[in-house]
Amino acid sequence: MSAARAARPRSGALKVTALAWRQLRRDLKAGDIRILLAALVLAVLAVTAVGFVTDRAERALAIEANRLLGGDAVVRGDSPIASGIADTAAALDLKQTTTVELNTMISVGGGVDARLQVGDLRALGNGFPLRGVFRIVGADGVERDAAAIPAPGTAWLSRAGASTLDAGVGDTIVVGESRFTLAALVAAEPDAALDYFNIAPKVFISLADLPATGLVQEGSRIGYRLVVAGQAGAVDRFVNTVKPELARGQRLETAGDARPEIRAALDRAGRFLGLAALVSVVMAAVAVAMAARQHSQRHLSGTAVMRCLGASQATLAGIHIGELLMLGLMASTVGVALAFALQWGIGLWLAPVLGMTIPPAGWTPALHGFAVGLVVLMAFGAPPVLALRRVPALRVLRRDLDPTEPSAWLVAAAGLAGLAALLWWKAGSAALGIAMLGGLVATAAVLGALGWGMIVLLRRLRPRLRGSLRYGLANVSRRPATSIAQIASLGLGLMALLLLTFVRTDLLDRWQLQLAADAPNRFIINVQDDQIDPVAKFIADQGMAAPTLYPMIRARLVAHNGAPVVRATDADTDDATAEPSDGPDRRRTEREFNLSMAATLDDDNRVVAGRFWDGLPATPEISVEAGYAKSLQWKLGDTASFDIAGQPFTATITSLREVDWTSFRPNFFVVASPGSLDGFPASHITAVSVPPEQTRFTAQLVGQFPNLTVIDIDAVLSQVRATADQVSVVVEVVFWFSLATGVLVLLAAVSASQDERLLEGGVMRVLGGSRRQLRLAQASEFAVVGLLSGLVAAVAASVLAGVVAVRVFDLPWQPNWSMALAGAVLGMLAALVAGMFATRKVLDAPPSQTLRELQG
Repeated sequence: MSAARAARPRSGALKVTALAWRQLRRDLKAGDIRILLAALVLAVLAVTAVGFVTDRAERALAIEANRLLGGDAVVRGDSPIASGIADTAAALDLKQTTTVELNTMISVGGGVDARLQVGDLRALGNGFPLRGVFRIVGADGVERDAAAIPAPGTAWLSRAGASTLDAGVGDTIVVGESRFTLAALVAAEPDAALDYFNIAPKVFISLADLPATGLVQEGSRIGYRLVVAGQAGAVDRFVNTVKPELARGQRLETAGDARPEIRAALDRAGRFLGLAALVSVVMAAVAVAMAARQHSQRHLSGTAVMRCLGASQATLAGIHIGELLMLGLMASTVGVALAFALQWGIGLWLAPVLGMTIPPAGWTPALHGFAVGLVVLMAFGAPPVLALRRVPALRVLRRDLDPTEPSAWLVAAAGLAGLAALLWWKAGSAALGIAMLGGLVATAAVLGALGWGMIVLLRRLRPRLRGSLRYGLANVSRRPATSIAQIASLGLGLMALLLLTFVRTDLLDRWQLQLAADAPNRFIINVQDDQIDPVAKFIADQGMAAPTLYPMIRARLVAHNGAPVVRATDADTDDATAEPSDGPDRRRTEREFNLSMAATLDDDNRVVAGRFWDGLPATPEISVEAGYAKSLQWKLGDTASFDIAGQPFTATITSLREVDWTSFRPNFFVVASPGSLDGFPASHITAVSVPPEQTRFTAQLVGQFPNLTVIDIDAVLSQVRATADQVSVVVEVVFWFSLATGVLVLLAAVSASQDERLLEGGVMRVLGGSRRQLRLAQASEFAVVGLLSGLVAAVAASVLAGVVAVRVFDLPWQPNWSMALAGAVLGMLAALVAGMFATRKVLDAPPSQTLRELQG
């Protein structure tokens, strides 16, 4: 008996599943569910394809960023790297090589004509770099990629160093006890963008030639680097394994430690790609919601007949939910397959455009596609379908009886919560997720309220209208729920597309602005007080803009809030514009600070907490870069004490600043109030933009002022511009692809609510309405709905774009109302074109056929 009872539910479930499959096949054959299927396929296609393209682009940009490091990860130390770390890399099948760095005297020429300069010697192991290439210039003057490291007995010299030393290819370079033939000049090196504030010139030799120089001795200050590269997963395991085991004086670097100018471009690209994915999710929700509503409406009569034949509520719910699940799996599979094929084609096109290999995408975007398809379908398709089980049997005779299902609201709430979680997941940023969710909720509420207000207004105006306009506007006011739903869905979809357009425009404009051709490309340091006017005059005589020289005082932190600081590791020096890493970093307390003074702030500094002084404070005050203060756990009101050449200096933190490091101008983590550092030993720093044709600028400046150090960052600027250009191409591709798929999904959403209009059009045809009258009535309806949706969407997108630009992308923002107006007009035209296209068969099909299909 128990076995029979157990078998009964299983047989019942199988029967319901079979009925669900049969209903799905019948709906597909009849075309009743094709709009929902098309909307879902487009939604999954959009989300998954954007995910695939984003994933491949991020992998490609990560590899490109690693080229700026010479590998995927670097272990750096002041003593030879322990063999255990190299063994870990070998166990993970990572390629590896080593380099050695030290400062030494470089000599070019001989006798009284010898030119001497303190330089940076780089001894390169075989295989370096593992990522990226050296760009060198040989005796023929042609710039090319280096095939290998310098041959034994030869050396390369940085192009800026050659200018400083007045050296050329073929000259003899003396390093320590060895003599090398200068074989090439280095135009660009892989890791120049990590830290370009070092002393020029740079000399590159083979690691095998280092012992003969006699520079590796007891007490020599030498830097050792182990560079590894390989599969991303293996590199991550290497980083996680090695980082806890680093000894004193060692640190681990990845592409995240690149200059802030490089990281800013990559970070903003990643956030934009996340925004594109969010827009795809929103478009998916809009399309599926509208199509699911139409699907449930078409099944009301059939469900009422099943109720008359004795079908239970559980059976009805099982059939319809089962059909939705099967439909979701089918549509998601098709959408993911199409997305995979599409991204494959985009990858083939994108690789030569970016000039780099595009790695294959992972399977995570496919999982995202299935998740989005099923979650969105359940969130917006299940509530109206669940309501079908409460269809009264009397609806067979009375078509005005619609079902009500309280539990559908619970399902809808659960589905919306799932959608919110999905948006949060796809955002990859708490700020972006919150902004997007808040913007959607606020926009939907405003659209709903304005839609209802419009309906009330039209009901009052309708008696005063005449002709086709009256019929069209009557359609809007006669179906308030349908009209409000369509206004909200159309407005949300347009808002998402306009948001993507606004942010993309601001993003690309900002990159073009910050990477202007006149960006400073030379830093001049060690300018003394009595050299300020002569150096400024020399620069002005070269036809360049008058420079601003900033005082720079070297100091060492000794106390925080009166308590002595705890020393960490080695005492590296810190440069004027280096960027801190995230999180507490006690190693910074070992570094020397570059303090400066300022009465006002330049436009690349913005106070985010506290107040910046006005005039001369009674006691010394300092303003600290916000990220740097966070890394040292400094707060407003704290005091910091420094040792400056044996003299104490203590000041109170009165403001925190955000610094735009991409300005390429001298900036400082710690700026003191005017006059507070008077009397302390100081030098000055400035930045100038040297035209490419003035190749002798550095040699002439150093010849007149031998104590100055000129730092050439042309190579860094080239790398930054190249990275930004590649990122811009990726952003453009993803933008246009998201826009195209979004428009298709939007058209599906608009087309999914046309049954009632088709029915009314058929009735008007029977009553003698002409084609022209029908067209004008439809056009007036769609124009009003589209105009209201477009206006609200444009305003909402403008406001949300401002929030996202400032809070997520760290970009200045100004409302672009002309673009917003254009968006509103385009929204109206989109609704008009889509609506007229969706209802075109009202004019073509016989009225009897339309009425039979929709009422049968």
